[in-house]
Amino acid sequence: MAFIVAFVMIPVLELLLPEVNEQYSVEQQEKRRKNFFFDFLLYLNLPIIYGGLFWGFTILMTKNLSTFETVGLILSLGIFLGSNGINVAHELGHRKTKIEQLMGKTLLLPALYMHFFIEHNYGHHLHVGTPKDPVTAKQNQGVYAFWLTSVWGQIISAWRIQIRLLKSQQRSFLSIYNDMLWYAVFQLGYLVLLFVWGGWLLVVYGLGVAIVSFLLLESTNYIEHYGLVRHKKESGRYERVSTMHSWNSNHLVGRIVLYELTRHSDHHYKASKKYQLLENREESPQLPFGYPTSILIALVPPLWFSIMNKRIPQ
Repeated sequence: MAFIVAFVMIPVLELLLPEVNEQYSVEQQEKRRKNFFFDFLLYLNLPIIYGGLFWGFTILMTKNLSTFETVGLILSLGIFLGSNGINVAHELGHRKTKIEQLMGKTLLLPALYMHFFIEHNYGHHLHVGTPKDPVTAKQNQGVYAFWLTSVWGQIISAWRIQIRLLKSQQRSFLSIYNDMLWYAVFQLGYLVLLFVWGGWLLVVYGLGVAIVSFLLLESTNYIEHYGLVRHKKESGRYERVSTMHSWNSNHLVGRIVLYELTRHSDHHYKASKKYQLLENREESPQLPFGYPTSILIALVPPLWFSIMNKRIPQ
């Protein structure tokens, strides 16, 4: 049902419902910034994600499911983990408090994507729109090729960033401050727990859920920056990140479900902005559809190219 909700019901609703383009005054921004309810909605995903995974894995291990039902449940759990796990982890990963960052990393754990915290904050936001960024899809690069380059590119980038940080702090590779090593230990521990609980079959199910979740993330990454580039200046440095270097989507349902992630141009323009403060940037390149519909179209590369290539700003 999660697949049907995400890729059938939401696209239909986004076609039917009008866009809402509110702008916040200084007083409204301050009020929304201090409103704990917005943060509570994020924190609530921690028990929801782990409770949902526990329920789903219990069903998979105790019920006599058909292959169709098993695949459907794995897809649903993966979409659930991608939208409410990785997406919320992305928001919490930009927060300044250690406890919120820890909550974000904990949400990345079952997706086996904890390296995302390092690469996204210290790599992607710095290099977006340049050849150094594995998360920026090139024009005419299909989404399936992008999955490979982005997944492996982010892992490699995260390790390079981690090693550089250790060197700058004059610490060794085996230091307790090597977060990438800790991520490997925690993720391996998670898989061991699945094995103890349900054997190799549950490990396979857990891997399936993780793969679906991070491929949903990578599909989102694909549509967020497809074909957009930052040009080099005469000095050899790239121009600063602006609202022109991310695709914007102001479709209402996607905004709600994804915690305003679809207002991605404003997020990259000022990454420290809390999600409830992000605003529509009309000067940004605009996706013709919401995120779920765009992802479905991207899965058919010729169709995606024919729609999007002519929209890429020169």
